[in-house]
Amino acid sequence: MTGLVGAVVEAWDELRIHKLRVLLALIGVAVAVCAITGITAAAQMMSQVLTEQAERDGGRDTTLSVSAYPMGSTAPTSAQYETEFARVVERYGIEYATRELYTQLTFRFPTGAVSVQAQVVDPDYGLMRRIQPVHGAFFVAADADRLAPALVVNEAFLAQLGVSDLSSHPTIMLGGQTPVRSTIIGVVADRYDDEPPTTFLLYDHFARWATPDPMYGPVVPSLSLWVPPALADELSASIVRDLGAALPGTQTDVYPQGGGFAALEGGVRWVITGIGGVALLLGGLGLVNIALVTVRYRIREIGIRRSFGATSGRIFFGVLMESVVATAVAGVVGVMAAIVIIKNIPIEQVFGVALDDIPPFPTSAALIGMACATAVGALAGLIPATVAVRVKVIDAIRY
Repeated sequence: MTGLVGAVVEAWDELRIHKLRVLLALIGVAVAVCAITGITAAAQMMSQVLTEQAERDGGRDTTLSVSAYPMGSTAPTSAQYETEFARVVERYGIEYATRELYTQLTFRFPTGAVSVQAQVVDPDYGLMRRIQPVHGAFFVAADADRLAPALVVNEAFLAQLGVSDLSSHPTIMLGGQTPVRSTIIGVVADRYDDEPPTTFLLYDHFARWATPDPMYGPVVPSLSLWVPPALADELSASIVRDLGAALPGTQTDVYPQGGGFAALEGGVRWVITGIGGVALLLGGLGLVNIALVTVRYRIREIGIRRSFGATSGRIFFGVLMESVVATAVAGVVGVMAAIVIIKNIPIEQVFGVALDDIPPFPTSAALIGMACATAVGALAGLIPATVAVRVKVIDAIRY
């Protein structure tokens, strides 16, 4: 341990003596470390953006989409669907589940009655799909006990209603012949330009108050379940078997959604790490050149040390540690610079999406940067250290 500490202290002293030469090479190493660390961190943050975007579209990893579509002239009733779906959730202890269906509902806007696409869901849908309202909030379990329907609409719906926010507690009449006044409790952003008015409605409120337009055919609900990825295949087979037996005459299917980005994220990360590694190696070449020049200037010193009993191993290790210590210091500077840069980048504005879980600066990125810097220092020190060891004592003193 004493020898290691002595070698490190000696290496640091040599760096102080030759600091102007070494500094030129270390600037390149520090910049390369900053680049590889920052790019690795940005790649992991981009991975979080892709994951959340995929979860908004298809559900969390892993979401099972369960459907039981009638194949004959007769179909199960809504009550039968609700009962069997509830049994599936209870039987397998699934914590997050939502019934879903799409239908058209009539709303009375100031300009007249309009048929609007409605997505009927349960409160867990907001968590499973990372719904982020721009105004108000999404449904919670207590909303099912409301005495009037609650709506979460898109911005186009709110604009057609003639209001800009929820400060006035806007309401709208839902239904045709027997309308009921509904309260808007949340607003989500339009998914694309010129999107028509759409709305979310609680499944319990739909069953109690809504009357779907019969011209769009029978209303067949589906079920979405958020389950552990390791259990997805086993649960899928069990659910198909159970629902097929409980709802005869239906085609029962279970489709896994969410996930599938691990391979893509891993590939992107390795490509970016490889590019940063090449940049770091190029930065290390300058350090090799300067270390070789430094060893040439120190040949007499090395010969004198050898004559006083310094072993080849001590000479080799001392010269090697000079490069390792130098690149380690440059690595610390580069990692700190990368942290400052990444922390001050507005992630949501750069990627154009709002994140639920903003990732911290990944520790793995800092470790990769330091490991690469140390490895480059070791590689850059091998050649000068080998040259120093091969110097003959008598020739070195005469030099």
